[in-house]
Amino acid sequence: MKDVPRIYCIVGPTASGKTALSVELAHLLGGPQKAEIISADAMQLYRGMDIGTAKATPAERRGIVHRQLDVLDIAEEASVAAYQRAARKDLGQIAENGKIPIVVGGSGLYVSALLDELHFPGSDPEVRSRLQEICRCRGLEPLVEELRKIDPVSAGIIDLANPRRVIRALEVVKITGRSYTPKFPRHTSHYANVVYIGISAEKEELNRRIEKRARKMFAAGLAEETERLIARGLRESPTAAKATGYAQALALLQGEISQDEAIEQTAFYTRRLAKKQRTWFGADKRIAWYEMSDPRELAERIIRPALRED
Repeated sequence: MKDVPRIYCIVGPTASGKTALSVELAHLLGGPQKAEIISADAMQLYRGMDIGTAKATPAERRGIVHRQLDVLDIAEEASVAAYQRAARKDLGQIAENGKIPIVVGGSGLYVSALLDELHFPGSDPEVRSRLQEICRCRGLEPLVEELRKIDPVSAGIIDLANPRRVIRALEVVKITGRSYTPKFPRHTSHYANVVYIGISAEKEELNRRIEKRARKMFAAGLAEETERLIARGLRESPTAAKATGYAQALALLQGEISQDEAIEQTAFYTRRLAKKQRTWFGADKRIAWYEMSDPRELAERIIRPALRED
């Protein structure tokens, strides 16, 4: 376990108010000279995906450095293993500079990759390329059949309709000789001094916020943002094109659904995401949960016990 100065980690379901709280906390800890924020949101890694990911604007960041935002082109594939390497490097640099790291996000696996003892099998571009070529030329079924033969355990767990998951499972088996069995992390900390903060809201209130956010995104130009991203490869992106909001905006632009339907579907899938996030983070007993109120007042409540310890 690595011993670094205190790390704050803010998690919870989407639309719960994590971003506003993180910025208030950073300022209470001393502002830009004393604290920096590391995002743990898989979709906010992408440049240009701003409205649909509710990415904090420069004005909302209020001078606080935010890391792990806008680090991938739209056509690139997001990788939790690559995120782990980059985000841990960021965290080390923040600590070395005498600042306090604040990790904030709702992507549970990304939070765990950064802060827990979570290890990822390596990769082999040649093996992956061969598997992708088989999938392109012959379809997914031959790969599914091979996985069932050489790794029936993982074949019984993963989504066999998802080409990325099937290819990744086969890649791991071929380069390691071991079964690929993805599972939840066991909450074993990689760092010694982490303050875990969970932000929650009543289900009805959270659903109202999600509905309001979905309407606000389309009013703010989510369809237009999506149209700009299409020219940069959004449709071909293995991960970004499936992001909630963008998938619905694509369907809207293609004339498959109306704007009202796009808003309704975005809210529906966001509610489903929030449910998954509550389940993921709810299993972690290290997290102290708070109802969101005024972000400044809540930040003061959170920081008070830690300051007494110092």
